[in-house]
Amino acid sequence: MTERRPIVEMPLRVRYHECDAQGIVFNAHYLAYADMAAFEVERVLFGSHDALLATGVDVVVAESNLRYFAPCRFDDELAVAVYLTRLGTTSMQFELEVRRGETVTTEIRLRYVFVDTGNYRKTEPPPDVRAAYAKHLPEAV
Repeated sequence: MTERRPIVEMPLRVRYHECDAQGIVFNAHYLAYADMAAFEVERVLFGSHDALLATGVDVVVAESNLRYFAPCRFDDELAVAVYLTRLGTTSMQFELEVRRGETVTTEIRLRYVFVDTGNYRKTEPPPDVRAAYAKHLPEAV
């Protein structure tokens, strides 16, 4: 089996206000972590979110799925790793791992749809955008 390499691995420290009354990270914050990491992917691939927008496309979340394995708590040092697992004609899928040290605490799967920045309708990305993502598919790595 080939070893996966993330597009980005974003460090993150859990802030106090992200924890609930049980003292663990409230579940909705994991989607915020995923969103932050997705913007880091854009920074790595295009330089910034604005640079992606300048190509005439944006991405919107069409589906999300989260699996929790271990709780995260205030002041935990985490890493959010983003892997591209699928690149379709108008959509792509990321798998993310939230880790504390070597422990995977959460797995997140996000499906994004490419949309035209003018009308926000589903569209194919330009060839250079597709190529930037494609080089991170498992078969390309």
